[in-house]
Amino acid sequence: MATELCYTLVCPDDATEAPSLQEFQRAFEKGSDETRIETMKKLLVIMLNGDPMEKLLMHVIQFVLPSRNKQLKKLLQFYWEICPKTKPDGKLKDEFILVCNALMNDLQHPNEYIRGSTLRFLCKIKEAELLEPLVPSVRACLEHRHSYVRKNAVFAIGSIYKSFDLLFPDAPEVVESFLLSEADMTCRRNAFVVLCNIDQELAVQYLLQVIDSVPTFDELLQLAVIELIRTNSKTSAANKTDYIRCLSELLTAASHSVKYEAASILLYLTSSFAAVKAAASCYIELIVKESDNNVKLIVLDRLEDIRSKHEGVLEDLVLDILQVLSSPDIDVRRKALHIVLEMVTSRNVQDVVLFLKKELVKAQDDSYEKSNEYRQLLIQSIHTCAIKFSEVAANVVHVLMEFLGDSSNPAAVDVISFVREVVEKFPALRESILEKLLDTFSDMKSGKVFRGALWIIGEYCESLKEIDDAWDQIRRGLGEVPLLASEQKLLDAAEADSEDGNKEGSEKPMIPSGGAAPRRILADGTYATESAYTESSSAAEARLEAVKAAKKPPLRSLILAGDYFLGTVLSTALTKLVLRYNGLVGDASLANARKAEAMLIMTSILRVGQSKFVAFEIDEDSYDRIMQDLRVVGSAGDETVDNVYLKETREVYSKQLQAQNKRLADAKAESELSSQIQADDAIVFRQFTKKSGGNADEYDQDLSRATGSLDDKDDLMSKLNHIVQLTGFSDKVYAEAVVNVHQYDILMDVLIVNQTNETLQNLTVEFATLGDLKLVDRPATHNLAPHSFLTAKVPIKVSSTETGVIFGNIVYDSHGSTENCVVLNDIHIDIMDYINPAYCTETQFRSMWTEFEWENKVNVNTNISDLRNYLQHIMKSTNMNCLTPKKQLEGDCGFLSANMYAKSIFGEDALANLSIEKNGDGPITGHIRIRSKTQGIALSLGDKITLAQKVAA
Repeated sequence: MATELCYTLVCPDDATEAPSLQEFQRAFEKGSDETRIETMKKLLVIMLNGDPMEKLLMHVIQFVLPSRNKQLKKLLQFYWEICPKTKPDGKLKDEFILVCNALMNDLQHPNEYIRGSTLRFLCKIKEAELLEPLVPSVRACLEHRHSYVRKNAVFAIGSIYKSFDLLFPDAPEVVESFLLSEADMTCRRNAFVVLCNIDQELAVQYLLQVIDSVPTFDELLQLAVIELIRTNSKTSAANKTDYIRCLSELLTAASHSVKYEAASILLYLTSSFAAVKAAASCYIELIVKESDNNVKLIVLDRLEDIRSKHEGVLEDLVLDILQVLSSPDIDVRRKALHIVLEMVTSRNVQDVVLFLKKELVKAQDDSYEKSNEYRQLLIQSIHTCAIKFSEVAANVVHVLMEFLGDSSNPAAVDVISFVREVVEKFPALRESILEKLLDTFSDMKSGKVFRGALWIIGEYCESLKEIDDAWDQIRRGLGEVPLLASEQKLLDAAEADSEDGNKEGSEKPMIPSGGAAPRRILADGTYATESAYTESSSAAEARLEAVKAAKKPPLRSLILAGDYFLGTVLSTALTKLVLRYNGLVGDASLANARKAEAMLIMTSILRVGQSKFVAFEIDEDSYDRIMQDLRVVGSAGDETVDNVYLKETREVYSKQLQAQNKRLADAKAESELSSQIQADDAIVFRQFTKKSGGNADEYDQDLSRATGSLDDKDDLMSKLNHIVQLTGFSDKVYAEAVVNVHQYDILMDVLIVNQTNETLQNLTVEFATLGDLKLVDRPATHNLAPHSFLTAKVPIKVSSTETGVIFGNIVYDSHGSTENCVVLNDIHIDIMDYINPAYCTETQFRSMWTEFEWENKVNVNTNISDLRNYLQHIMKSTNMNCLTPKKQLEGDCGFLSANMYAKSIFGEDALANLSIEKNGDGPITGHIRIRSKTQGIALSLGDKITLAQKVAA
């Protein structure tokens, strides 16, 4: 049995109660046009819900068909579209002879709107007996004076020919002649599209005749030409040269959509150097001129695709791509810089770095949107260029060091990281970099930046002059030492000033001879006793807070604020300077004086860390580290200790950089290896492949990706695995659903089976949701015959990765008009359908870990005996990516710690830290900590891990 197609839905708000058959007949017979319009809408809704209402056909023909009301005529077209037109034997109903006559009159109507809308309606008719008498009238409409009629007539001819070519055997020739004589661009476009669909060879012949004038065509016609070139070039290569020339000319068209499509098809047809470069230039122009950020990102993806497939072709266009940085959107800038950094070579690196330096100067304006983030992005890009090409490092390092005092903490941290790497890799630049670093030392604001700078000073200040200059800068940053004594002096001075002020002020109220303290009247009328002791205590606290809040040198203020990690780094840097100074000077008194000063600074940090002047007391780790440095300074001259502090620490950093570079090189080689074609791989010839397999058309693949049909999950066995049983086998109504999840949408195909011997009336499937799920449309009401079945589609929108639950019931009326209800099983939506593995740097991970407030801690409970196997199992179960390098996970030490990261399709970040250990033959113990910005994803991932552990066990 053929399935009836429906193209239009009409659903009035007041369609709650269905009128009876007599009420419909009365409304059609005696009602006004307005009443008939409302009645027709109600009738259409009932018919769409499954009741054909065939007894009303003659009333509609008799009373509604003769009306001249245009809205009523439109509703009639909807009615003819969905009403049954054939008898049980398949022949057309006799009543439709009257309908055919009315349609013929409408095709000859003097009003062009009625003619045009009738022609559009004929495109939906698939009954040959109904269309056959109308063919002459449709042909005559091609010569109508109004373009609206002509353009719809062309579509009607194409539809008739595709469905029943015998009714209009000369349609291709008629459309071609119309195309050659037509002047209106919209009509020409419609005619060209129809000709491409019904006779592609004829369309190609026409295109070759007018191919030189294609650049002058209308935008829609140009897009139709590009589509013909794409489809024809798959089957024939005879006209490839003409097509390439035409597409090259369209790259300069006024329309952005034409440019984009022309560039895409040009790359599909040829991979010549000139064509690839022309298409890339076109893409770059689109990115710069297009205002929509989504379009910019899409075209940048296409540009990245060109770069990966045609390496070296786009090198000359690097500066053109950098023009994209004029876009205010940070995502567009980030993607553009990523592409540029992949294209930087020794020939263009100077120009790229010069451009980035200019952008960095512009980005200093804080009023610019996300200027801090953009500055950090530029600094990272310059860092990458300078490390990769040593010739530019000297030109950029001094410029970047201007940002060490940047208020944006991440940007300044990136700069100090860059400086540290440059100092190690390029010894010739050390002297100038150290000089610049010491000049900007007092401008630094962040503890992280100070720590990096102090490490560089301690490692690379090797001459007496450099050590003395560094010592002076550190002393300026600390201020007066000892720290505790100087802070106490300030507090004593503040107390002295307070006492002097009290003496000079008015006399204090005298306490009565009885010894009672004076009473004050409060705002509410009650008495309060004022004590001289409480007054002095609060005043002392105020003075202490004032001393703490007073302006101090940067290093001093950070240590007093509780940054003891900075204090330990400072102590280590001083120790290295003292040890190196001790080996350079011959005068023992000078060396001892420097040792004493270093020990004074370290002890003052320890003393002040245990006083009332700091935000909180010093921790044990920092205390022990500073004490260790104190002992090292006291025993200066020990060869072993000197070797550890002055040589081995630098060697460790050098090895760390080498390992990092090797890891990046291995990752790049692995990605390149995965994209290579192996020697024994099958060679696919597009011309010899079947439609169902092989090297599919790129556009078809894009469409498949958009609809989700390219996914491996869409095979039959996988669909069977996604079937959820909603009711029991013994229920009167059996129901099951296939849950299809695709990005932001869930589509449930619900199968409903009537297992009784009676008709179930008004059967409705009612669903409701928990979590961030939203029902888009509710299933309609149906009448279900005995032992028959129906399918209902339930679309659901998803707005976050929080685990959602879908529940509901089936309600129906059976014999005796009693309402029955079957409760459905719950459907749980898996969070893994929305989580994808992602990558971020260690700095970004730490920053997000500190920022995110929601944490879920899951204890490990599994029978997996190997630590790395357990890590792999968790990664597979949660779709998370391990950020910890493989090298660090090697070896057997009894414990394992790894960071994992994933991102949802909604842009939510999910962080996880796995800390596990294994003692001998015992089980794995430990925990997994999950952090995210929202509570939902942290709880959902925790539930998933707990469930995965149970499955593993």
